[in-house]
Amino acid sequence: MDIWSWICELPDSDEWNLSDSQLTFQLASSKHISTKNNDSTQSIHLRAERTLGMNSEAFINFSVCFVGFPSVAEKTIWSSDTCPLSSDKPFLPLVIQLLQEIVSRSPTAHDSTCPRSQLQKLKPDPVSWILDSHSPESFSNFFKLIFLTRLFWVCACDAPPDVGSFYFHSLFAPNIETFSCSNAPVLRNFFVAVGTDVELCFMRTFGYMLAKWLILRDFEVGLKSLTPLPSKNLGFSYATESHGLWILKGYALVKSMQCVQCHGQNSKFPAVIEAKESLLKYALAHQQLEAVIQLEYTVGFYENFIQVNARVDNLRFHVVQLGFKNSTGEKFLEEKHFPSRIRVWVGPEVGASYVGGLSLGRSTDNVEKEMEMQKTMKANSGKLKVPKVKAEARMGTRTKIKNWRFDQDVEGNAAVFDAILCDNTTGVEIATWRPPTGGQMGINLRGRYTGGGRAFTKSGGLVFAGEEYGEGVRWRVNKEMEGSVLKWRIGGEVWLSYCPNDVASSFYETRCIEWCDEVDLPLIPPQN
Repeated sequence: MDIWSWICELPDSDEWNLSDSQLTFQLASSKHISTKNNDSTQSIHLRAERTLGMNSEAFINFSVCFVGFPSVAEKTIWSSDTCPLSSDKPFLPLVIQLLQEIVSRSPTAHDSTCPRSQLQKLKPDPVSWILDSHSPESFSNFFKLIFLTRLFWVCACDAPPDVGSFYFHSLFAPNIETFSCSNAPVLRNFFVAVGTDVELCFMRTFGYMLAKWLILRDFEVGLKSLTPLPSKNLGFSYATESHGLWILKGYALVKSMQCVQCHGQNSKFPAVIEAKESLLKYALAHQQLEAVIQLEYTVGFYENFIQVNARVDNLRFHVVQLGFKNSTGEKFLEEKHFPSRIRVWVGPEVGASYVGGLSLGRSTDNVEKEMEMQKTMKANSGKLKVPKVKAEARMGTRTKIKNWRFDQDVEGNAAVFDAILCDNTTGVEIATWRPPTGGQMGINLRGRYTGGGRAFTKSGGLVFAGEEYGEGVRWRVNKEMEGSVLKWRIGGEVWLSYCPNDVASSFYETRCIEWCDEVDLPLIPPQN
């Protein structure tokens, strides 16, 4: 489905004529069996209508129409702004309109402190630059992404239910790969150009769409309409180098992440379970992980080698609840997953022979144990023939356990930063823990977002700054690489766990997501 190519060919199309000034692109269609046993075709069309303005200037307007649905025979549900064909970028207004409408309709996190209404309108310059700086093939995939996203709000929210179901089956599911990392280059450049606030609006919209589709798949398992999941991770990640920082950003709907541990009533949603348990599963299905992995690097030039230094600057992880309403006070809706393990790695590309050595900056923890021993001796001689002597000895061990354990390690020439959440009472690692069958939880993670000893922020997020990971790591690179720009790899793996916080439930699970990308390492000495 190449919508953009069809649009770009419209000005020079031979199909235009005086009697018919409207052209149609069929987005999707399917056969529908009506109650009268007559087959009818349901379809969604994108129509282009050419008009003439002042001085015979030609314009094109686009519209989306539904055809053949029982609830609506034929209806135009969306119309575009006017696109002047005399402009050097005639369809730039269409792209800007789609992007602006996506931003204005995006869901927000329930605990967001920056209302969506504060975002200003998108500026045309960044969008125009994206249009100019990418090939038609690359931009075509990007346009399909934003067009399907805008169509989601049209079909799922502004149209009858049968149209929404048709959208998920005939448009969203066949093009699900569009919402994976396959569009990373164009989407990354777009996000860098428009800023983080617009980026969050887009990614929360993608997450909300994906949540609805995955819930629909669970409902329709019994109807044998299951759509296979794509081979790649659903979600998006990208890495950039900026002002001495390597930055990896990742977004993943929690429900789409790989499940590595699960315990409780039927993990599928929906299941034949209690109403409150079903409400809990529904709330958890609308959560999205938003991660920022930020490493600071410096380069030192010496007589015989180049030294590359890297340290953790910031690791930030937030699990947001996607929706449109503020909290209703229902505790089940306030439950959320939490990070239980973070693993970050950075280093030269695999097989690189220019690295002479890697040095870590943190030792393996040597835990201190305080031992206390108390000895008591009691004697009684008196008038007894055999004196009695009684001795007692008591020994206790006191160990300090933190919520998080931090380690540095290596994997080939890559440095690994690891953070593992542990129960501060038993020392059990949460990411690999399994609740006992038929027993109680065995760990104490209730009330984890309150109190002075909590392991997370008040909103349930997690932030690590550089002081937790030691002095950083160092690589020695061959002097011959001076003046070049190398490609280094950066990646992250995040485990999210859930166990009840404020509700009574036996449900427990751990999910995992992994991202990997490349960043630039410029080995260019400063100018004197």
